[in-house]
Amino acid sequence: PATGKDTLLKRATVLGDFDPRNYMERRVWITARDGERIPVSLVWHRDCPAQDSPMFITGYGAYEISSDPGFSVARLSMLDRGVLYAVPHIRGGGEMGRAWYEQGRRLNKKHSFEDFVDATRALQDAHLADARRTVANGGSAGGLLMGAIANMAPECYAGVEADVPFVDALTSILDPDLPLTVTEWDEWGDPLHDPEVYRYMKSYTPYENVPVARAEDGDGETVDDKVSSAGAATGKAVSAAQFPKIFITTSMNDTRVLYVEPLKWLARLQSAGVDAVAKIEVEAGHGGISGRYKQWQEVSYENAWCMDVMGLAH
Repeated sequence: PATGKDTLLKRATVLGDFDPRNYMERRVWITARDGERIPVSLVWHRDCPAQDSPMFITGYGAYEISSDPGFSVARLSMLDRGVLYAVPHIRGGGEMGRAWYEQGRRLNKKHSFEDFVDATRALQDAHLADARRTVANGGSAGGLLMGAIANMAPECYAGVEADVPFVDALTSILDPDLPLTVTEWDEWGDPLHDPEVYRYMKSYTPYENVPVARAEDGDGETVDDKVSSAGAATGKAVSAAQFPKIFITTSMNDTRVLYVEPLKWLARLQSAGVDAVAKIEVEAGHGGISGRYKQWQEVSYENAWCMDVMGLAH
């Protein structure tokens, strides 16, 4: 019979001086703007209580994939430096069942972005995390999430790391000749044949919604500086100083999110005056570079950027 108690069946050995007793974890619930309760998993070092801490917050929220809490040796370096690690289990994932997924797909997709932003703000408002030292991370569809939340709530993030990000989703999903487009209509909707889906996607896709830059004129007044001569972004006016720093990773052999997507986004961000950089892997695919040691180097590089933004690199 069920007892309601956990039973330890197996424990993997972690080399080095790792001691699980040095780390704390907790599940908290935040209330999203529409009243839905969102679970958030937290972990931090026991000697670094979460009090206006630097925060690394990561999410996905698509394809009914659950971002289940799990151990990773790669995050110990951040935790040992006092970083609060947070995972909001946003709608679009499968953590809370099929209905949870349905509330974050197609014409409900914005729930995913709003849940992530609302979780970030809740942790900051509770003084668990400091907005000036908060870095967000997501990859692929989670990279679309990163672009959307940077546009929606730039004040909440000091930095955003977007890995192989699906940031020009509207252009890709309008092209049925691409290998994955037609199957992706089930997740995002079909903007090619449904005007409502087209308008909805255009209102949130990161590339179309990069905020226009603001520049000072001779009298000190702010004037809109359009992002590109090819057509201004539809986003609100935000100064480059208000926008988070952006770190993008992409791969030349990525057949799921073609490298042109993140690089187009990079160009538009830089045209708006945003501090945005990209790291391009020549030989890698969508899952990143192969080889254990090369993968460790990648993680170290990405963590170094994040910790620099948090003010922990020195």
